[in-house]
Amino acid sequence: MRAIARPVLAGVVTAIVGFGGSFTVVLTGLRAAGASEAQAASGLLAVAIGSGIVALVLGLRTRMPVSIAWSTPGAALLISSGAPEGGFPAAVGAFLLCGVLIVVAGLVRPLGRLIAAIPGPIAAAMLAGVLLDLCLAPVRALHDVPLLAAPVIVVWALVARFARQWAVPAALVVAIAGIALTGPGLDGVDLAPRLEWTAPVFTPSALIGIGLPLFLVTMASQNVPGMAVMAQYGFVPRLRGILVATGLATLGAAPFGGHAVNLAAISAALAAGPDADPDPDRRWIASVTAGLGLAVLGLGAGLATALLLLSPPVLVEAVAGLALLGALAGAVTSAVAQPEGREAAIVTFVVTAAGVSFLGLGSAFWGLLAGGAMLLLHRRRTRTVSSAGRPAGRRTPRGRPGRRSTS
Repeated sequence: MRAIARPVLAGVVTAIVGFGGSFTVVLTGLRAAGASEAQAASGLLAVAIGSGIVALVLGLRTRMPVSIAWSTPGAALLISSGAPEGGFPAAVGAFLLCGVLIVVAGLVRPLGRLIAAIPGPIAAAMLAGVLLDLCLAPVRALHDVPLLAAPVIVVWALVARFARQWAVPAALVVAIAGIALTGPGLDGVDLAPRLEWTAPVFTPSALIGIGLPLFLVTMASQNVPGMAVMAQYGFVPRLRGILVATGLATLGAAPFGGHAVNLAAISAALAAGPDADPDPDRRWIASVTAGLGLAVLGLGAGLATALLLLSPPVLVEAVAGLALLGALAGAVTSAVAQPEGREAAIVTFVVTAAGVSFLGLGSAFWGLLAGGAMLLLHRRRTRTVSSAGRPAGRRTPRGRPGRRSTS
């Protein structure tokens, strides 16, 4: 009994940290995409239940700590993209496309390889551009509502010094306390969990501007790092089955407002590491418990949505921004790590962070396109310069390496 208690406790902690650290991002993203209060609460509940079901199935089937969550960077993408033409039903259509693409990536190996072939710096730069504006929210909140924001930021910084995984939940508790002391109260607010069906609408601008970037962000910043975290602890499950399962869960959650279900990346180490259990063969209990715990916490989506509506919007964004600072730091580091792709990554970052739309398509799509074009241009230029730097008919003397032009 004691042997099972440890991974169960680790799973409960994982669920609390995962939910408390990012549900504000999900609700803010769904609201930015045009969801009503009820639709946003339904979307949070849908992805929480979907994550729990997939974690249970994969954990029992693989006996590995396969941690499942919603796409936090994907929700941040919704914030930067804003409401599409056609409103939230068009966003739901984009969520369905994301689910289809995830399933296809699992079933069709060439597509999976194509996604893996997207240069890491470009994908990281797009994610950094998506996250930047939200990560600036704590500074804006400190200016707009200093009495509410300052305690939140101070508590976050102090707790992060000693227990980083609890920093955002602690900041959230302080924010909720501030809202309770200054807000109008919850009288008359419907807190019952309820799934709201939204009939999807398919528009080219939403499919290309939201659905495709959502798929790419989810793959690049959730599924791939999630596999890397598990591999770090000696677990190598088949990615194909995970993609099919999470893609189907995304398809099931989308009509109820859920944006994406995927491998957990940030909280995965809590269930896969030795702290969950010294015996690797029992760590799957932690991931299953975490998934079920996330589903149970999702039942509080109505309360969570009501609290967000009662608080100043900039305070909600501040908590979400604090939750994503680590993701932003990792994305920026990955984007500029390779000198040969640095300029293309910066172009991707700048275009994405600008947050402007052209032809109804969001900045994330254009940032990816601009960065890819820049990378191809520089590679072609490098090849041209390299071939022109050596005179025709001359051979490099044996034993002496050829010189590469630095112009």
